[in-house]
Amino acid sequence: MQGVKRKLVYVSLYEIIGMTFSALGLALLSGSSPGSTGPLAVIITTIAVTWNLIYTSLFERWESRQVSRTRTVIRRIAHAVGFQLTLIVFLIPLIAWWMNISLVQAFLLDVALIVFIPCYTFAFNWLFDRTFGLPASALPDPA
Repeated sequence: MQGVKRKLVYVSLYEIIGMTFSALGLALLSGSSPGSTGPLAVIITTIAVTWNLIYTSLFERWESRQVSRTRTVIRRIAHAVGFQLTLIVFLIPLIAWWMNISLVQAFLLDVALIVFIPCYTFAFNWLFDRTFGLPASALPDPA
């Protein structure tokens, strides 16, 4: 499977499975029901996807004005860390309000998500590629 179809299947499965795991994890860690944390996981995902589009656009605008536009490891780390730190600004108050907990408790729950998401992404990508095959960009050039 290649092209737009692959991307749509990828994004749909990634987000649905990720929201399910997030809702269940938040429920388990907080002692709440998945019925309460499920809608929160949907809202968190929506905010994260929207903010990612905005943040990346702003970052790329900043990047285009730099003397060196090379995507170094430092610049990639700055992008990732900056995104996570700014996302916390949106999510901590939301989690605290939604679950009626303190900001410190909300921060601890968000830290669990920050640790979980990269691990989930790695496992999902590996399983997705094993199930659906590699994308054309990762296949060797035909000789």
